[in-house]
Amino acid sequence: MDVQIWTFIIVGITFAIYIGVAIWARAGSTAEFYVAGGGIHPILNGMATAADWMSAASFISMAGLISFMGYDGAQYLMGWTGGYVLLALLLAPYLRKFGKFTVPDFIGERYYSQTARIVAVLCAIFVSFTYVVGQMKGVGIAFSRFLEVDFSTGVLIGVGIVFFYAVLGGMKGITYTQVAQFCVLIFAYLVPAIFISVIMVNNPIPQLGFGGNLSDGTPLLTKLDLLHTDLGFKEYTTQNKPTIDLFFVTAALMLGTAGLPHVIVRFFTVPKVSDARKSAGWALIFIALLYTTAPAIAAFARTNLINTVDNKEYASLPGWFNNWEKTGLLKFEDKNGDGKVQYYNDQNAAFVASTADTKGWKGNELTIDRDIMVLANPEIANLPAWVIALVVAGGLAAALSTAAGLLLVISTSISHDVLKKWLRPDISEKGELRAARIAIGVAVVIAGYAGMNPPDYVAAIVAFAFGLAAASFFPAIIMGIFSKKMNMQGAIAGMIVGITFTATYIIYFKFLGGTKDQYWWGISPEGIGTLGMIFNFIVAVIVNKFTPPPPAHIQEIVEDIRVPRGSGKATGH
Repeated sequence: MDVQIWTFIIVGITFAIYIGVAIWARAGSTAEFYVAGGGIHPILNGMATAADWMSAASFISMAGLISFMGYDGAQYLMGWTGGYVLLALLLAPYLRKFGKFTVPDFIGERYYSQTARIVAVLCAIFVSFTYVVGQMKGVGIAFSRFLEVDFSTGVLIGVGIVFFYAVLGGMKGITYTQVAQFCVLIFAYLVPAIFISVIMVNNPIPQLGFGGNLSDGTPLLTKLDLLHTDLGFKEYTTQNKPTIDLFFVTAALMLGTAGLPHVIVRFFTVPKVSDARKSAGWALIFIALLYTTAPAIAAFARTNLINTVDNKEYASLPGWFNNWEKTGLLKFEDKNGDGKVQYYNDQNAAFVASTADTKGWKGNELTIDRDIMVLANPEIANLPAWVIALVVAGGLAAALSTAAGLLLVISTSISHDVLKKWLRPDISEKGELRAARIAIGVAVVIAGYAGMNPPDYVAAIVAFAFGLAAASFFPAIIMGIFSKKMNMQGAIAGMIVGITFTATYIIYFKFLGGTKDQYWWGISPEGIGTLGMIFNFIVAVIVNKFTPPPPAHIQEIVEDIRVPRGSGKATGH
């Protein structure tokens, strides 16, 4: 059977499982819709958290970015892994003890203000929409290649699937669906990595194969460095970006993790605080399986890609190349008319003068969307068709699981934090549940449209969301837990300044024509959230100094939650 038939079979089976689970775990109350009734086992919640956490950025885009950025791509590994540890150890137990299952609800109650709640709702919606756009792009990429439909149609198919099980099942349905999606995505990520590691370096453990030797005895990374320098690129294993930008991007990803609403709510789906800690530990183990494998996949994919296409006759290239060309995500332009693919760094003036010009090359002829690397990797390595189809199913599982969690955050922010807590406090549970489903339905349609017109690579889009979360939520949550003197005026002012500055910087450089030489101190839009977070802290502290302290009962609550003991039941009230 060919790849497309295998894709239909494997993707069809996995989607049938997801939908079946959603129907079985249909939410019948707001508690089940928002926090799955608080009765999920820690191991299952760990799997669901890992699936929620490992989005299309982790599965599809991260290894692709590393394969092109080399050493510099480590910022994504360090930032996202370190961020989860920070969240699990520093924040999750305290938020669980506080007993509010949305970030806006925590901020609204901790800062005793409807204004603070509304500001947090707007931040949550903005962050979540930015994040979900990246997931929708990942879905579109997978469907466009392997179902042979155009990119926009691929996004629409993903929208339909998410709409069904997110609207129907709420957090209960999403949680059990994410358990299934984790099993699919981790199996799909590891199987081709093991295959390729055995083929290239004769080691079945990709994490070790990453440092292994090729069949001719040359270390894999040494070979990759040589391939890079031969094509005018800098060595794969050396740092190219400014150190300050590496630091700021890593910090934005790490601190943004601690403010991501869709991950925080996961710690309310277990019965008690001790279970929240256990599920955090299990999730870290499950996450590590993928994150420790990504650098190996990146190196394997980059090496195979260069060896396959560089200076080869276009007419003799394998079928995978033409298949990806049809998606528009891989492009060849024969600039010198010799029928061969010249892939090199035509921005390296010294290399162009010494090598490219002497060979009659007229510029780089290959354009590659980095987000295709993980999905194309098994095809480039000529693995069996069923393995290629499995990777597609894994990529879709990663994108759809996170998209569902994000869309639920948007719906709960609207139905619970705006409607129930502000506009209509007397609304019935049935009415609130209906409003939540309507909100998630509208959100998924808007997110699908935005996903058809993404501003950047999946991981870069997701990095923007993390930066926005770091600049808005992180200071308010940290000070809300560890500073009983922080008041509502300081928190509100800090959140507004942080997210406004960060969003303005990103929009200017990504949509309004800003150039790299205009970056503040060399800080890219992916890392500017760290500076926004610093501004947030500074403004909050200054405003706090000149405004009244919090009421005594709020200060007592803060003292109490510092000791994360007890059941901490997530009431939402």
